[in-house]
Amino acid sequence: MAYFITDACISCGACEPECPVNCISAGDDKYVIDAAVCIECGACNSVCPVDAPQPE
Repeated sequence: MAYFITDACISCGACEPECPVNCISAGDDKYVIDAAVCIECGACNSVCPVDAPQPE
């Protein structure tokens, strides 16, 4: 299961550079993860200050 970013996201951008497959990008009001590309590594979750990235 891929990760997704919850509404808790504060758009700080900490997760984006941590993604080894570059599947995280800035959305309109929060960052988003492309589930088709996500490899479920959890790197984004480990750096998020508000624990917004969660496994589906």
